[in-house]
Amino acid sequence: MIGLSRIQLYILWRTLSALIVALLVIMAVELLVDFVSVSRDVGARVDITPSEVLGLTLMKAPSVLLVLLPFVFLFGTLGAFVGLNRRSELIAMRAAGISAWRFIFPAAAAAFICGILAATAFNPAASALNLRYEKTRAELMKDYLATAPKEVWLRQGGARGQTVIHARSKTDGENTVLHGVSVFFYTMDKQGVPQFDRRVEAREARLGTGGLILTDVNSTRPGGFLEHSERLVLPSTVRDASGLLNIGSVEAISFWDLPGAIRRAEQAGLTSTAYQIQLQQLLATPLLYSAMAVLAAAFSLRLFRLGGLAGLAGAGVALGFGVFFFNQLCGALGRSGVIPTYAAAWAPPILALLSGLTLLCYTEDG
Repeated sequence: MIGLSRIQLYILWRTLSALIVALLVIMAVELLVDFVSVSRDVGARVDITPSEVLGLTLMKAPSVLLVLLPFVFLFGTLGAFVGLNRRSELIAMRAAGISAWRFIFPAAAAAFICGILAATAFNPAASALNLRYEKTRAELMKDYLATAPKEVWLRQGGARGQTVIHARSKTDGENTVLHGVSVFFYTMDKQGVPQFDRRVEAREARLGTGGLILTDVNSTRPGGFLEHSERLVLPSTVRDASGLLNIGSVEAISFWDLPGAIRRAEQAGLTSTAYQIQLQQLLATPLLYSAMAVLAAAFSLRLFRLGGLAGLAGAGVALGFGVFFFNQLCGALGRSGVIPTYAAAWAPPILALLSGLTLLCYTEDG
């Protein structure tokens, strides 16, 4: 805490205390909602005990809490500064010649540091637990999910040729088996236009060390030429079934693994937009948390004796909710390709921070 005055350290302590209270309240509400959600999702389809539902809830909760953390900094900072205002401590600070910029800095800096920790430390732990939740849920519901096989489409290749694979996936123990496999081979002409070369039909396929292993294979070429073989190995850039079938949510991939996931998805011919959005949003997390803290502090500076503080604080909460939903909307638009990745991830926190700074300038400097 080198460089902070005693008053700033006091404000930092009050802010951290309010953040812990807000975190505990949001965690309690979120655990209750997740417990009910898991009970309806899993408990209604398979026979599990309440303790198993609680275990699934604890695995799922951290990834959901990571999404809700901006509200912790919104409500926590707002509660801390409203409390300081009610006890006339902000008036005393202003009378001592301390500007709003100085006593808001500790809250914004704490939020920024917490954002770094959330992206680099809490996110990997939440991702690991979320991946464990998805695997446990799939294991518990394997009989239920087996009735609805997934359609699989995969494109891979390079400048010399392209391969398109279509199949239906089904989990067999720990392995994933593809049924009704159709593989279309294309070669690239001098102009880079794909030309159909041959089609391969297989009864089933499994992912092995050498690539995709096809069984009971029939190959056809233009003109009706047919060739049958019992086994065919199709080289693949994918090394695990989850990458091949695009199984698992983006939340199950940690911050440190996202660059590799983006690279593997692009090599396998899969879209990596969702991974890129997730990575950029995690990089923007410190800025988003700071923006929420600055917004909350800016809406709580009105002198308590002048009245209207409750309405102003309510407006700050409403604006914070607006920033949160705008961030989620931009993420959805970015994943669908409507807006660029960087704009989807960085525009909401930048706009929120500029809004808070504008209000601070108006309040402090007129």
